[in-house]
Amino acid sequence: MSLTPDLLLHAYSIGVFPMAEHREDEEVFWVDPKHRGIFPLDGFHISRSLAKTIRRADYAVSVNRAFSDVVMACADRTETWINAEIFARYQDLHAMGHAHSLEVWDQDRLVGGVYGVSLGGGFFGESMFSRQRDTSKIALAYLMDRLRQSGFQLCDTQFLTPHLASLGAIEISRAAYKARLQLALEHEADFEAPQLPSPTLLLQRMTQTS
Repeated sequence: MSLTPDLLLHAYSIGVFPMAEHREDEEVFWVDPKHRGIFPLDGFHISRSLAKTIRRADYAVSVNRAFSDVVMACADRTETWINAEIFARYQDLHAMGHAHSLEVWDQDRLVGGVYGVSLGGGFFGESMFSRQRDTSKIALAYLMDRLRQSGFQLCDTQFLTPHLASLGAIEISRAAYKARLQLALEHEADFEAPQLPSPTLLLQRMTQTS
């Protein structure tokens, strides 16, 4: 079956997502985890050290400025599930307004970021990367704020890792996830609408909701 943008969007709407075994594998398979990781939108945890890093503000944050570069950086590791077809189709979704990135910069150097897919009121996180300490955490903090400000109802992390759990992500059953997914798809959200907050405003918002 050929992977198309419409097929990808349908897959997300029913709770499944694609992966490849490795970078060079031409085959794509569908994943429907028995246990699903999600970020409660009011549950992102900012540690004291991360708050200090955010407050220092020696970085810049952007939205959808370097989508391709973020995906390539996420795939730039020994083992990756992002093959050539997956990379190409997510570029298509980005062009359609259904895939987004949030970037962290050290001057003109891309040092961290996260990307994912949006559909209705659901955001489906795909991958993130960090080239300097805490830059992926900074990206996630700004992402979670943006999802709340944009009207999203669900943030999917696919799987729960110890790293994500330390930031407030939780694991729920497949059935519970799909129930939340259907509710989220009944809403509309606009990922690009909100302005990026200042570090001070970001921390105020996260403190109020955590």
